[in-house]
Amino acid sequence: MTRLALLLLLLVTPGLAQPPPAGGILPEAPRTLLPVTLPGPEGLTLRALLVPATDPASRLPVVIALHGCGGLGGPDRPMALPRRERDWAARLAARGHTVLFPDSFGSRGFAETCRGGDAAAMPEVQRRADIHAAASWVQAQPWGEGRGGVLLLGWSHGGSTALAAAQAPVPPGLIRAAAALYPGCRRIGRAQPAWNPAVPMLLLLAAEDDWTPPRFCEALVRAAPADAAPVEVVVYPGAVHGFDQPDLPVRTLTGLAGTRSGTAQMGTDPAARADALARVPAFLDRFAGR
Repeated sequence: MTRLALLLLLLVTPGLAQPPPAGGILPEAPRTLLPVTLPGPEGLTLRALLVPATDPASRLPVVIALHGCGGLGGPDRPMALPRRERDWAARLAARGHTVLFPDSFGSRGFAETCRGGDAAAMPEVQRRADIHAAASWVQAQPWGEGRGGVLLLGWSHGGSTALAAAQAPVPPGLIRAAAALYPGCRRIGRAQPAWNPAVPMLLLLAAEDDWTPPRFCEALVRAAPADAAPVEVVVYPGAVHGFDQPDLPVRTLTGLAGTRSGTAQMGTDPAARADALARVPAFLDRFAGR
């Protein structure tokens, strides 16, 4: 298996992309959000939001969804899904997946890490352990028993967490596959041992991302061992960080961690969003036993 199973450059001329058909990309909202708690790593009580599948009879694998640096609202207020996460949760639930959002930040007493301070919940350490604990908890629940390993979906800081959670070794049968949108790969690439995905992965990257530049992810994939699990990489020309956000005009964020200037562009790219909304479910379906 080649280290870089697939590298796609979607040839969409920036500024000339036509908006996708409305029915396929309009933001949605999940019908039910259930706060739950579960045993986390090192005695931590990990809180989470559970979105049940729309069809209660569905036996498709559970998707563990990994929030970005903005978290789920912080420790002093009820958990809430950002609009991007709400939209994805509703779509996945409608397809028959139960979706679990572990709150790695609020469970540890802080709200967000977009402006620094993620040492208490690093993707390659604490959040990797959170995901493995959450996956084990899912498999022990009556509604999760018999569904096999979970599927992972993460954005930005959560995408980095998906990369870390998929890093070998992974307990057999715990995780089936993982998708990561615009993850930060620079620090994952510096971690020891070298990144070695144990399960198939899909990486969706933005060519003009100045917060988590795609070149670090491409280098990470190229450097993976030859016998690593396959990794598919899609790079969207003209897109910036957060390209799958529902109806978010591109804007400049300031005061950010992880960039030289402290600023970065973020916002919707209609063509990239439409492709991601089709490509991620198709990827997950390949490992869902449909």
